[in-house]
Amino acid sequence: MTNIPFFIRQGCLLALFITLAIQSGFSQKTTIDKVVATVGSELVLLSEVEEQKALLDAQKGGLPPDASCLILDNILAQKLLVNQAKLDSIVVLDAEVETQLDARIEQILAYMNNDYQQFEDYYGQSVNEVKDQFREDLRNQLLAERMRSQVISDISVTPAEVKAFFNRIPADSLPYFNSEVEVSEIVYRPKVNDEEREKAIKKLEDLRNRIIVNGEDFAELATKYSDDFASGRIGGDLGWTKRGKFVPEFEAAAYNLDVDEISEIVESEFGFHIIQLLGRRGNTIHTRHILVRPEITQADLQLAKEKLDSVRALIVSDSISFSKALKDFGYKDVQSFNNDGRMINPRTGNNFFEIADLEPDVYFAIDTMKVGGISAPFSYRDPSGETLFRIVKLVSRTNPHRANLKEDYAKIQEAAIEEKKSVFLSEWIQEKVHSTYIYVDPAFADCPAMGKWLQ
Repeated sequence: MTNIPFFIRQGCLLALFITLAIQSGFSQKTTIDKVVATVGSELVLLSEVEEQKALLDAQKGGLPPDASCLILDNILAQKLLVNQAKLDSIVVLDAEVETQLDARIEQILAYMNNDYQQFEDYYGQSVNEVKDQFREDLRNQLLAERMRSQVISDISVTPAEVKAFFNRIPADSLPYFNSEVEVSEIVYRPKVNDEEREKAIKKLEDLRNRIIVNGEDFAELATKYSDDFASGRIGGDLGWTKRGKFVPEFEAAAYNLDVDEISEIVESEFGFHIIQLLGRRGNTIHTRHILVRPEITQADLQLAKEKLDSVRALIVSDSISFSKALKDFGYKDVQSFNNDGRMINPRTGNNFFEIADLEPDVYFAIDTMKVGGISAPFSYRDPSGETLFRIVKLVSRTNPHRANLKEDYAKIQEAAIEEKKSVFLSEWIQEKVHSTYIYVDPAFADCPAMGKWLQ
């Protein structure tokens, strides 16, 4: 069976390469560049091979002696997909390319507090020049991904194929799975009482008057009083930002300001803000703000815990289903809300957790619980430091075991599909090699990996 090249199987490594190339600065080419391969109308430059080799060496180190050959094999497969995508008139819209380019640039700028001058000083090029350098590479990546998706879009496996795939695995090679659990949650956010809400508004009104009436410095007051500690330490500065980065209430107010104008008090899920517009560049704005969060008192926390306990009682007594309770009472801004309460394991991206992957408080809540049981409410802090409450339900639990079709069918099915896709794509590539003009520089002719390209 022909192995599918690593870059093609991963699909997104070129995207990573582009991002890392930007982050680590532009490499200085010490070799004279030249064309080392051609696939249809697509050219492969020696610099492409060398840059990808340098990236992989930096990431993994200890590359095999034939690393350049394997990398060229990967690039040729990518170029074949791009060439065929163009022949098949597969479309990648300019807007798609720009959106992804913007996302990559914004990720870099975020590390620099959206300081464009720092970006240009560091890279020696403007943002637009950097985008120009990578635009075509990104377009080709999207074309290759779209072509690959089209080729394997109809691949599926029957239960008989899953069983046959499993039976081909030697018994002593079957993976050993640790105990795994599936856990659902309902998260409840404590509500601010009216007294604390009014105190927060009054505090922010006073700060706004001190700036507008008394002429005090916005940045100094933000540093001293803002509850957004990340921006507060730099005078409330949020940097240059495009639409879609702020919560709707904040964004609507910010985009309606004139330069240097200070907003009225704006309420969002984070608290209360006053916003100043510092600059505007088309659809991008530069803002700063002062945030005041109403204090959640111990009484508010106790009320939240009691509320969630009453929700649990309704579920346990079958007065309401877990799913209905989630929709009626759950906090919508947590990931699990849109997954019917199922918690996602950030390490694997699926619903299954090994014990070591669980948060300690969740582990202790379900440790002695039977499947279907629901915990008492307990508090936790989200990444922003806010105190929330949750109840958790143990959906399933497996014991440590060797992989088997009964308990692990979904995992085995996924592996079988991936193998079938790999085989099918490999055969498709081999078929296209015979009908595509391909040239490989003689310097690579002795590479074993080049055999299929030189037929």
